[in-house]
Amino acid sequence: MLNQIISQGKGLLEDSNENDKYFLYGALGNLYRINGQPKKAINCLTYCLNQAVVERNPTRKIVASIRLGEVLKYDSNHKMALDHFNKSLRMCEAHKIDEYLDFVLQHKGKCLMELANLNEAEECFQKALILRKSKENRSLIDSTEQAIGLVREMQR
Repeated sequence: MLNQIISQGKGLLEDSNENDKYFLYGALGNLYRINGQPKKAINCLTYCLNQAVVERNPTRKIVASIRLGEVLKYDSNHKMALDHFNKSLRMCEAHKIDEYLDFVLQHKGKCLMELANLNEAEECFQKALILRKSKENRSLIDSTEQAIGLVREMQR
């Protein structure tokens, strides 16, 4: 089923404008990641990041960089993933785009946790929790609280 959806998405690329291609490559990147094809996911999400750079669209650069960092983490390239998460944090601060800060911190925290940098991971999760509580989104809050619980278990 997933392969069929990926195939349909690839077919839509042929007649798409740049805005639609950005969306489709982003969706395909996530689908490839879920489907266990990180190299294809990286290619799609790199397209998105490059397109956002060309457009000089900081919001799209942040989103693409977070997504790319996440797939790099799944591909066991934690150092490059952290580079993308840190760039995303700097872009959020530089452009005063706060809506993605909690996502960057959450993903960075997970990456740090996988690297056994537990204190730094917990700091990221705590900052993300504050932001998520201000958003009043229960599922995001729960996700972060679970991550904090897990990192604390690992610290024991």
